[in-house]
Amino acid sequence: MKSALPKVLHKIAGLPLLGHVVLALKAAGVERVVVVTSAAGQDVRDYAASLGAQSAIQHQQLGTGHAAASAGEALKDFSGTLLIINGDTPLITAETIGECLAAQARTGLAMLAFEARDPAAYGRVLRRPDGFLDRIVEYKDASDAERTVTLCNGGCYAADAQRFFHWAAALKNDNAQKEYYLTDVPALARADGVACAIAVTDEISVSGVNSRAELAEAEKKFQERRRAQLLKDGVTMTAPETVFFAYDTAVERDVEIEPFVVFGPGVKIESGARLRSHSHLEGASVAGGAIIGPFARLRPGAKIGEDAHIGNFVEVKNTQIGKGAKANHLTYLGDAKVGAGANIGAGTITCNYDGFTKSVTEIGAGAFIGSDTALVAPVKVGDGAITAAGSVITHDVAADALAVARGTQVEKAGWAKDFRARQKARKLEQK
Repeated sequence: MKSALPKVLHKIAGLPLLGHVVLALKAAGVERVVVVTSAAGQDVRDYAASLGAQSAIQHQQLGTGHAAASAGEALKDFSGTLLIINGDTPLITAETIGECLAAQARTGLAMLAFEARDPAAYGRVLRRPDGFLDRIVEYKDASDAERTVTLCNGGCYAADAQRFFHWAAALKNDNAQKEYYLTDVPALARADGVACAIAVTDEISVSGVNSRAELAEAEKKFQERRRAQLLKDGVTMTAPETVFFAYDTAVERDVEIEPFVVFGPGVKIESGARLRSHSHLEGASVAGGAIIGPFARLRPGAKIGEDAHIGNFVEVKNTQIGKGAKANHLTYLGDAKVGAGANIGAGTITCNYDGFTKSVTEIGAGAFIGSDTALVAPVKVGDGAITAAGSVITHDVAADALAVARGTQVEKAGWAKDFRARQKARKLEQK
């Protein structure tokens, strides 16, 4: 990856690669997860702990079989089915994992394989006439005939835990790399009378990430999957290829998403909402009938009520917008509560932070905030109240009152004409 960040902590759709794998495992019903890291992988172990996973350290990097065996101590009390999976396969799904587990139930050992569009240097999976695994042959060791096989090793195995660790302990490193290979486990199992079943999945689901280019490709594939699913579920997108979702974006049917909308993590959109072009949403919820954008930004904690309007160049952060309220342009609402039916004029800002404390602004139902109003928090504007355009509101405003907080306008007759004459005369003197 050419990065100071560990590979499995690089993100697609706002979630680290490892997070995608762990979520898929949990969705498939996996009860315990052990993440194998190098001794230097403290950042990975910390992240694994945040996901509720244990960690095991592979003190020397001696191959895939050795890595899997390194989890033995953490799982010494475990007697169920063990699944071995790569931490850099973010497109794996619960369904694919379930297929591998179902295959394992048939014989006691199973592996994932895939039909490769371009097999290249993948290890080839050779089957017996009965469909079980004959052997896995590495590309460099394969004959010309074997290299024509397109079924390839997906790198995921399922087995009885105690039997797997027995086989892993018997692995040999009599190869050029002097490493212990996971691919040798099926042969050891066969010697014990256990055949290896094969679950065939699609290539995308087991694609690993080993470079920035592959990271970008994984992002592309994730987005394509998500868009296709949402279109199938009844979401309207006029240019789906321009819309980008986070791993946990929740969008209900009959939502309309215009081009170039971007979702960060933690967004929920209810049925009937409309997201207009070039809007960015993160950590926000939008109720049915609401209209967001174009060019709107919803930050974490934004809760947009039913039929509310958040228009162009409006930013909302940690704020509740009531039913039918409107902030149609050029506004910042942070740490605020906006009542139902309130109207927020252009140029309004909540002055919510003094460099030390964030304070709340409350705007009542049906209030009208005049253009270019600055609301200096903590402050309350009552139901039905009006603030005059250009006001700086520093005190609470009573319900149905008008608050005017601006300098008195002074007019000097003829001053502008005299000013222009003086300036012209000065320029002539300078020539």
